[in-house]
Amino acid sequence: MTPLRHALVTGGGSGVGRAIALALADDGIDVTICGRREAQLAAVKAESDRIHGIVADVTDEESVAALYEKSETARGPFDIVVANAGMAGSAPAHKVSLVDWQQTLAVNLTGAFLTVKPALAGMAKRKQGRIIFVASTAGLKGYAYVAPYVAAKHGVVGLMRALAAENARTGVTVNAVCPGFVETDMLDESVQRIVEKTGRSEEEARKSLAATNPQNRFIQPDEVAAAVLWLCSDAARSITGQAISVSGGETW
Repeated sequence: MTPLRHALVTGGGSGVGRAIALALADDGIDVTICGRREAQLAAVKAESDRIHGIVADVTDEESVAALYEKSETARGPFDIVVANAGMAGSAPAHKVSLVDWQQTLAVNLTGAFLTVKPALAGMAKRKQGRIIFVASTAGLKGYAYVAPYVAAKHGVVGLMRALAAENARTGVTVNAVCPGFVETDMLDESVQRIVEKTGRSEEEARKSLAATNPQNRFIQPDEVAAAVLWLCSDAARSITGQAISVSGGETW
């Protein structure tokens, strides 16, 4: 297998995306990260000479196409694509507006599809590649008050399985990593919503979320990054179509 040399990580300016980008860079891979906040991308880029940042919106097909053209012209085709960009809100289903529903699906599901679509033909032609979706345990089970997010992440897992079936004979593997609650800014936002809507303290809110993990703790970004790094290795060349739960046993 020819060494994998160039990776794309969406949502790479913070949290899980940042951890994945740094892990890949430490492994000797050039990494292009994208997101909508230039300052965040620049901060991650400053941590490694192998990381390059480009502002892009994964919900906009033209923006993604421009990202591919600029990055692949400079550093060669993507051998690894990690569709990590995501967002989540919280509300009872009967209070979810159509705008909120569509935005959640646009970022988490349509954005994931638009992220990987431009890479598929080239990877298949070269007979190698790694496509990895950062989904969620919300793609494997239901959670109350986040119906759009759960629907989107179930869609991501279904998309992954369809692409894995299509590419099984090409040398391209397609998988999803499904973490539980991860210690990131998105978790902090979830905690604040609980505090605001229930009147519970921040400590109580964090404790309630951590309790969903049988290990009674939050997943760390580097744990998700380690799973992605393994899926990119030659040792994982037979692993495809899998939704790997990183959740302390919450689900599988």
